[in-house]
Amino acid sequence: MKNESSMHFTRRDIISVLSVVFAALIYSVGMNHFVKAGNLFPGGYAGIARLISATAEQYFHIDINFSVIYFSLNLITAIIVWRHVGHKFVLYSGLFFTLSSILIAVLPVSKVTGDILLISVFGGLITGFAVGLVLRNNASSGGTDFIAIWMSTVYNRPTWNYIMAGNAVILILAGLLFGWDKALYSIIYQFVSTQVVSTMHKRYKYTRLDIVTNVPDEVCNVIFTKTSHGATKVRCEGGYSHDEHWLLLVTINTYQLSEVIQHIKKADPKAFITICNVERIVGNYHQIPLE
Repeated sequence: MKNESSMHFTRRDIISVLSVVFAALIYSVGMNHFVKAGNLFPGGYAGIARLISATAEQYFHIDINFSVIYFSLNLITAIIVWRHVGHKFVLYSGLFFTLSSILIAVLPVSKVTGDILLISVFGGLITGFAVGLVLRNNASSGGTDFIAIWMSTVYNRPTWNYIMAGNAVILILAGLLFGWDKALYSIIYQFVSTQVVSTMHKRYKYTRLDIVTNVPDEVCNVIFTKTSHGATKVRCEGGYSHDEHWLLLVTINTYQLSEVIQHIKKADPKAFITICNVERIVGNYHQIPLE
């Protein structure tokens, strides 16, 4: 559904823009000094662009610039998703892939080390960190990230592992065209990168809180104010003291966890809270839309 909220820029937006610019620089360094230097094939549009560029050069002796392909694919996708996700999100993502395309084209390509395993691991760490940083600042690296974000919004669950599975096609083609050693090392690179992104990006991860309190209304009000979620109230009794308490059950986004607990403890310093990871949500759940 189209996000109808108007764009309003704040101090937080300035921080996000600076973070996106920094992430684009880190990503470009990772691409040139690790991915290109090691002849690896990343996932998503970067992998497609690498595959097209390398195939054209090796088999047809045609020089097709990676950055041109990468930027074009991302721009087309950004135009398509403009109506379905937040406009700030698309604009910040556009800033990232535009800067990345330029920096990858102008920065030198050189090997940090001749060890392909180290290149695969540390290349994955660096580019994964860059993408994770972008995602934490209301943006993405574009391309399949747009698709992953849209799927996560629809299905209320992380989808990064599914995106990695889709990258298998790129790896198979890379193996057939350029040797299976490159494809296998690219798997290591993609796995490391995906795990870093999954660890850093918590918007579509969920946590359940079980809260035992004597002031349920105050705690419920804090939860609703901070997350726009309600809570299920269950009257309970202490097994030892036999005092009456209330058990509140609520599921929130994991990235909200620290702030929510902090405010719950302010409302009830004696609240007893247990925290559990949630694999999946089935049913009505309010997901705060991307701006």
